[in-house]
Amino acid sequence: MNGVDPARSVRTDEADVLTADGGIVTIRPVRSDDRCAVTALYRDAAPESLRLRFFTQPTPATLAAEVDRLCRPQSDQHLALAAVAADTVVGIASCERMGRTDHRAEFSVFVADHHHDRGIGTLLLEHLAARARVQGITQLIGEVLPGNNQMLRVARDLSADVWSRFDDGIVDVGLGTDDLCDEALLAVDSRERAAEHASLRALLSPSSVAVVGAGHTRGGVGHETLRALREYGFAGALYAVNLTGRPIDGIPGYRSVRELPEPVDLLVVAVPADQVIGVLSEGGKVGVRGAVVLSSGFDEDGPEGHRRQAELVRTARAHSIRLVGPNCLGVINTDPRVRLNASFAPSVPSAGGLAVASQSGAVGIAVINSATRTGCGVSTFVSLGNKADVSGNDLIAYWYDDPATRAVALYLESFGNPRKFARTVRALSRRKPVLAVKSGRSAAGQRAGASHTAAAAAPAATVDALFAQAGVVRAESLGELLDAARLLTDQPLPAGDRLAVVGNAGGLNVLAADAAEGHGLRVPVLSAALQQRLARAVPGAANRDNPLDLGAGAAPAIFATAADTVAGSGEADCLLMVVIGTRANTPTGILAALGPVADRRPELPMAAVVVGSSDDPPSLGRRRAPVFDLPERAITAFGHAVRYAAWRRQPLGRRPDLTGIDPHGARGLVHQALGVGAGWQSYERTAAILAAYGIPVLDTATVTTPGDAVAAADHTGYPVVLKSADADLVHKSDAGGVRLGLCDGAAVRDAFAAVAATGRPGTGVLVQRQLQVSVELVVGVVHDRLFGSVVLLGLGGVLTDLLADRALRLVPMTDLDAGRMWRSLRSAPLLTGYRGAPPVDTAALEDLLLRVGRLAEDLPEVAELDLNPVVAGPHGAVTVDAKLRLAPVGAEPDPTLRRLGAADRT
Repeated sequence: MNGVDPARSVRTDEADVLTADGGIVTIRPVRSDDRCAVTALYRDAAPESLRLRFFTQPTPATLAAEVDRLCRPQSDQHLALAAVAADTVVGIASCERMGRTDHRAEFSVFVADHHHDRGIGTLLLEHLAARARVQGITQLIGEVLPGNNQMLRVARDLSADVWSRFDDGIVDVGLGTDDLCDEALLAVDSRERAAEHASLRALLSPSSVAVVGAGHTRGGVGHETLRALREYGFAGALYAVNLTGRPIDGIPGYRSVRELPEPVDLLVVAVPADQVIGVLSEGGKVGVRGAVVLSSGFDEDGPEGHRRQAELVRTARAHSIRLVGPNCLGVINTDPRVRLNASFAPSVPSAGGLAVASQSGAVGIAVINSATRTGCGVSTFVSLGNKADVSGNDLIAYWYDDPATRAVALYLESFGNPRKFARTVRALSRRKPVLAVKSGRSAAGQRAGASHTAAAAAPAATVDALFAQAGVVRAESLGELLDAARLLTDQPLPAGDRLAVVGNAGGLNVLAADAAEGHGLRVPVLSAALQQRLARAVPGAANRDNPLDLGAGAAPAIFATAADTVAGSGEADCLLMVVIGTRANTPTGILAALGPVADRRPELPMAAVVVGSSDDPPSLGRRRAPVFDLPERAITAFGHAVRYAAWRRQPLGRRPDLTGIDPHGARGLVHQALGVGAGWQSYERTAAILAAYGIPVLDTATVTTPGDAVAAADHTGYPVVLKSADADLVHKSDAGGVRLGLCDGAAVRDAFAAVAATGRPGTGVLVQRQLQVSVELVVGVVHDRLFGSVVLLGLGGVLTDLLADRALRLVPMTDLDAGRMWRSLRSAPLLTGYRGAPPVDTAALEDLLLRVGRLAEDLPEVAELDLNPVVAGPHGAVTVDAKLRLAPVGAEPDPTLRRLGAADRT
């Protein structure tokens, strides 16, 4: 999906980034004190590398002039970035504006010889383009020798908006910075996934592990984690590090990481918090690439802990160590070639296809225990703890290409970069189910005095919108997540929403059918032909429709025949088999007979419910169709599977082509307004910004006297509406700031004083022609520093708050999002001709929504926008009232720029 905001800012000076081989370098502006380091970069370069950069062998004077240029102060005319590894400058990228007001700049990139093929040049150019974009530079142009294939490839990888021209033995290359197209974003994502996979290999698939802090006393975290590694059968070399250096239960012991006989991939650290940084520093010096810090006493422990955690991350990044934790439970990889249990969890789940990331250790234990009990196999488990380094975004990138992972389950308490999460998780969801429980729903508050849109786009609702757009299966509880995971990990996706229920318990069958409707499932009537086949196959059934009641005494063979007949009929997309245990039957025997049925129909998702028996298997057949204890749990899981499958079948959509928009003009209006002051804007300025995006607004006059109001009404034509022009007044109707149906000048004059009195003195009154209302809607925007801008659609006017019928989408929006928004409303029938009413021009409504979405994408300074009402009818959709609040934009996460989560550099 396209839609990168060309005005987004890159305000943090330093960014830690992953190289193609999984290492870590820091990209930051070149400083004046970098002279010696930059000089060394060129001094140590091979002659051929210098020739490719300078087109000849540079003289000392040439190199000195280049160093002078690079170390000049940064400005809108000159940008220079350095890639730094272990305090050494290993690469440089720079650009110089080609004219003081030119939108083009000449760029160059140079990387140290022994750091070639690590993707550092691409990273430098990505970050340079992002910073140039902020300065208004829309195109980077460079000169490249024909033999410099690496530089040409780097430029092509960065943007599809790239051109090259061969002239006089030189290749001129130009690439745009304004926008990243689909192909360029896919290339960025692919590079990032490859780098993440390389960097996390030492954490999740190490060949050697050392547990630091593994004492000799049972019950200690380090001791128990070491035992867990050995007992689970870790396939690589295993070491203990403790004060004595003595072996533990036959595992070699050493007094420090420096004394280990060989470099290890992974350190598991369980020492007091004040010793962790020293351990990590030692590990970095001997080549450690991953660390799991079980120790607590960091960010969760006040200001001192916060400082200690920031130092911990800086130490890890300086040595290219990826870090899980601190204050975490550990990591597990059930791959038989690895068998890693670097955790102090009480049990280890069986191997399977579900990858799990949990921000809470306690929730992680609950997930492991439930997976063990239900037989839901796990591929990888990561307890994120404080998420100082490795986060959900990193793991999503890793699991994308992990062949052992078929589904992903996330327990999240916070988002580091939700915009990036939305991009990465959406890509993953297109190939593997992603399930999530996001805690803290009840904490979402509403801001007093906010617009309708801001009140509706509370944090929980915004997370719901993010998950819905990204195809994430959002569960209301941990149990619901695990139930859905059992169905989505090992079963095929439903082809539709038709549910068939076959059981020997009529009451439970009915409960299952009742629950189905609330979860988006249909329980259709079976065809006459199928009912006839069932009459022959199961003549003793209590009924032969759906749900199919076989009677409590149905034998296992009869049950299996009925289930197989329905499964093979093509009349169901999901099959639920309900088994009630009594003294007169054998549930275990029935389940044994149903297992082969599940295996014979691998294309159909199936589940069973067993009530009244205590020794039932957790799944059926080789395909491990799940067995539940209540029909409602099974139906909820099926509902999640059906909705996810429907989302997978939907096309992604594309960036819409919108005509008649003037983003540069709108940005000028915004800058002009912010120069005067942030806050709610006048109606005139609001209408001007909307007009720059082709958003239709009803003609309106702002007046300050009764006589002017009458004159404006006479010009507009009656009947008219008077409204307070006070931009700070949110609920105008409630305050008496709206008078409708004024049919002559006398009525206008009489109403003026009362309407004007509801606003601040001098703000005036708005005069509009009163439209014949078809459907009143509200369309709005609210901007969140982390999530970005959210677009809202709902019923408008006085019904906005009363019915709370609304849909949300995060920007950027695709051409299909607008249609999905109005169709998802409960009131959607009002737009399509309810009870004979003329249908609304939904194409015009979709166009308005997409224009509002583009405005929100281009202008993050739009803190709140409330178009209420928008009158939609057969001939279009027009905004009748609009409120706009502007606010400066501070540092915000970038959804596309490759960088690790920022360590606290204070």
